Amino acid sequence: MAKITLFSKNNCMQCKMTKKFLEKEGADFEEINIDEHPEKIDYLVGLGFKAAPVVEAGEVRFSGFQPAKLKEII
Repeated sequence: MAKITLFSKNNCMQCKMTKKFLEKEGADFEEINIDEHPEKIDYLVGLGFKAAPVVEAGEVRFSGFQPAKLKEII
């Protein structure tokens, strides 16, 4: 199973929902808050993302709260 990374930001409802979903499912994930780590923004923009949250698990990357995709990577 690929390591799951959640790129989130403050005051982001979709970020909170994604984190809550991962916690509820018992997923092992790392959260990186891009408000606290602005150097990560260039990385995400370089991948083509313009909004948080961004979920990365190996080669799988997607943005937004997407429970079906989250279930696939857990």
